[in-house]
Amino acid sequence: MLEIRRLRLLAEFAQRGTIAAVADALAYSPSSVSQQLSQLEREVGVALFTQVGRRLQLTPQAELLVVHARAVLDQLEEAEADLARSLTAVGGTVRIAVFQSAAHAVVPQALTILAAEHPGLRVEVTEREPEVGLFEVAARDFDLVIAEQYPGNTRPLHADLDRVPLARDAIRLALPPLLPAPGPGAPRGPVRPAAAGTPGRSATPAPTAAPGPEARIAEAPATGQIPNVLATLLADFAGRPWVLEPAGTASREWAMQLCRGAGFEPDVRFETADLMAHIRLIRSGNAVGLLPDLVWAGEEPSVRLAPLPGDPQREVFSSARLPSASRPAVVAVRDALARAAAASFPAGLGATGTLDGGRPRG
Repeated sequence: MLEIRRLRLLAEFAQRGTIAAVADALAYSPSSVSQQLSQLEREVGVALFTQVGRRLQLTPQAELLVVHARAVLDQLEEAEADLARSLTAVGGTVRIAVFQSAAHAVVPQALTILAAEHPGLRVEVTEREPEVGLFEVAARDFDLVIAEQYPGNTRPLHADLDRVPLARDAIRLALPPLLPAPGPGAPRGPVRPAAAGTPGRSATPAPTAAPGPEARIAEAPATGQIPNVLATLLADFAGRPWVLEPAGTASREWAMQLCRGAGFEPDVRFETADLMAHIRLIRSGNAVGLLPDLVWAGEEPSVRLAPLPGDPQREVFSSARLPSASRPAVVAVRDALARAAAASFPAGLGATGTLDGGRPRG
């Protein structure tokens, strides 16, 4: 009889690629993992590993055994889900991987809902980039991941994970509250704050706005959503400093393609994954950028938001392993997340399709 713990180590090696990665993920020592896999080799009576250069690779027999090992692990998860469904109260632990803006906007309210409705349920939340979170759910490090994908940039589909839409999140051009008009002599640094008692007016006379999109934007409210009639092209802001997420992220790749499609290479002076830093840089007049609605977490925007051509939206979704997706605890967490997402968009900023002004669509 093969030992399940050793089969899991073999499946983990197939997933992660090295003994060190398996040991790190499961909090074992590398020597302990090696010993257990060597014991599994003796039990099955065939070689499971071959040395290729400095790396170990699975043999064809090991690949076959990995298929069975994953099936056994899936069946154990299904057994746990069946057992949990037989109980009247939702309990246990759900481990969630979540990207930053969802962690700010959706998770706190979902936790409040769960605490009121399922006090016996423990939820553990860790911030992860979507690519990492999806991998780690497939590797059983987490039970659920909240991830996102940008228009025209579908994330890889994992055969052993489901995908449940959570929201469609509009992305908009984000501009400082008081954006000075361009032209000779126009200030390029931070925007001066409004004088006390005169909201919406600069402390010093601003240059006359030149005709064009910035002049039209100057007529809009100081913060919040700019009406669709004031939609502007990205190219009108090609000369501004930009803040974007780090190179290699899906959001950065999408933003670069969007700007290049508009005919310019953005002057990226600020690069950070922290969207709160994006907001502060934009609000202070030091940059323009692209922000998803979800970043406001149900609060009024503190910068001006102009619609982009085509009204692009990113999709926010959750993924769980198929065998555990029916666990009552996972179902309860997903229900709470959906309800929290429906309330996370400020009035007038709801994304079309799934959410509209914070109200679920029927």
